[in-house]
Amino acid sequence: MLIAFSVTPLGVGESVGDLVAEAVRVVRDSGLPNRTDAMFTTIEGEWDEVMAVVKRAVDVVAAQAPRVSVVLKADIRPGVTDALTAKVAHVEDHLARQS
Repeated sequence: MLIAFSVTPLGVGESVGDLVAEAVRVVRDSGLPNRTDAMFTTIEGEWDEVMAVVKRAVDVVAAQAPRVSVVLKADIRPGVTDALTAKVAHVEDHLARQS
């Protein structure tokens, strides 16, 4: 499965980048395939392992912020692997063929 999520610390002022970086560090340290962009971090793995990483990422932010907002989107497709890169590759391939 793929989980795209964002964690936003609330009540800590305007600059939240350092706390968000701590959440991203948790994801990267997990060893699961992942990608971070300007809006979301996406993780690929099995349900329990991916959700455990999301919880740890939220917990690390919650330890330093009085409130945390989480946005999460999941793509659950049993038997599919490497969806993190394959989905993007498919779109890029289609665009290249259209040029």
